[in-house]
Amino acid sequence: MRLTTMLPLAPARFLAAALLLITPAFAQFSAPPNTANAFRDTSMIKPPAGAKVAIYEFEDLECPACSHAFPIVHAAIEKYKIPLVRHDFPLKMHIWSRDAAVIARYIQDKIDPKAAEEYRRAVFASQASIASKDDLQRFTQKYFQSHGRVMPFVVDPSGLFAAEVQADYTLGERIGLTQTPTIFVVTNKNWIQVTDVNLLYATIDSAIAQAGASPAPATKPATTANSKLKHPATVQK
Repeated sequence: MRLTTMLPLAPARFLAAALLLITPAFAQFSAPPNTANAFRDTSMIKPPAGAKVAIYEFEDLECPACSHAFPIVHAAIEKYKIPLVRHDFPLKMHIWSRDAAVIARYIQDKIDPKAAEEYRRAVFASQASIASKDDLQRFTQKYFQSHGRVMPFVVDPSGLFAAEVQADYTLGERIGLTQTPTIFVVTNKNWIQVTDVNLLYATIDSAIAQAGASPAPATKPATTANSKLKHPATVQK
């Protein structure tokens, strides 16, 4: 995880202008420049079918920097009407993040993708009060009750949702991730790693200009990895 710092607006505008000059196919860039991680394999970092520009993100529900980035990323997909391809990447040092991701997958597939987004948002907002798996269990039970639902005694009896989270984690390892959030703005020609989330909008502006994309009609909220077959209009891993 990495907390971001605010940068002045002028550098953001200069960044957008500079990125417009970059056109090589499948090149690696970052915002700010020269801050990209050393990745092993980024061949899968592409927009979903039919999209010219997308946000591609790996997040950890126990990560403070992910909590900071969450509202900015989601405001961006609403503003620009672009897909969010989200993957769970629960860091091994975190106690309860994997369990939280499994619960979010359960809510997404068994209840509603919007409800899953609300749960993720609520977990991020309550991070400071969740110190253990027992705390997460109590938080989730109260969350279900407050939304008029009953939390199942066993959320993932078959291990399906745990397998989905693990598939995301394995993908992150293949790429060579070392931190969360890891955020990319992607086109069909290249990707830009956004290491300072305050530069996300400027990066999207330049990517849209490069790709010749226009804002798309409003779509359903993005969903997470592995559920894209069920919710093709909303890609969120």
